[in-house]
Amino acid sequence: MGKTAHTAADRAATAAAIAAERRELAGLFEALTPEQWSAPSLCAGWRVREVVAHMSMGFRYPTAQVLVELVKARGSLHRMTDRLARRDAAAHPEAVLAGLLRTHARHPWKPPVGGLAAALGHDVVHGLDVTVALGLDREVPEDRLRILLDAVDPRAFRLFGTDLTGVRLCADDLDWSFGSGAPLYGRGQDLLLVAYGRGLPAGRLRGEEVHRFVTA
Repeated sequence: MGKTAHTAADRAATAAAIAAERRELAGLFEALTPEQWSAPSLCAGWRVREVVAHMSMGFRYPTAQVLVELVKARGSLHRMTDRLARRDAAAHPEAVLAGLLRTHARHPWKPPVGGLAAALGHDVVHGLDVTVALGLDREVPEDRLRILLDAVDPRAFRLFGTDLTGVRLCADDLDWSFGSGAPLYGRGQDLLLVAYGRGLPAGRLRGEEVHRFVTA
């Protein structure tokens, strides 16, 4: 992520947004059916249960253990997170996985780069990985969404596999755009998913380059 919260008030607001997002998602996940828990998410190869298991990884694994797991994965962060998500999804009941988000709503975990905005992005985007894939019309509150949209940083696109060459993201539900080129229109939260390298179901985006950003 690019911009981070610089003042104490900014940091406090972002921390409060993280806590609220985790609590709301915990309630949403707890209400899912067994079929929904086993349904595919927007994360390639992961069902809903793997996504939710991954969301609490930072709470459950101390840094020393993460480093050990990274060595086991031969230095591949992707391989490590995939293995842990699958293992933890199989080991814990759905109620436990969901409850970890509520229990750790105020946990100070942050990704290695990006600070609190990246931590909020981790929760919001993975929550959308679930809700969009399941067809649940959850609207991310605008204050949380703006923190993330204002922090979109092309330096992170390689990590997410994002290619916005020749495309300008244009939100049609709030005043925000990013990039240059052919306009790609959609809700701000859907464009956030595009920025994080996700392919979306047909009908959520509009524009002449939309074929690049929808799932088959």
